[in-house]
Amino acid sequence: MYNQYDDLSFSEQLHLTEEEIRRRHNHQMFLHRNAQMLQQELDLEDELLAENPELAQAVHAFNMQEILAQQQGSFDVMQGDSTSKGQSVWSKFFPGLGKS
Repeated sequence: MYNQYDDLSFSEQLHLTEEEIRRRHNHQMFLHRNAQMLQQELDLEDELLAENPELAQAVHAFNMQEILAQQQGSFDVMQGDSTSKGQSVWSKFFPGLGKS
């Protein structure tokens, strides 16, 4: 079977293999750190919401408005109206939040 490394010497293939192992290891470490940071963020969010029932209620209300707006947007698209009606509920309160 043809391999993209067939025309390389054994030592060149070994070097590439070691490089690929390092690249994969670094990628796995990046994913692991990313997962840790995400868990810390979720833990902090959980703590903030548990300590602030008013905040939890506001977040829930915003999320419900966002869901309803998205459902309405989907309904409009199914009805043939593909024009964008605006921004997310969250970005109305926090400008720049929805920008990529």
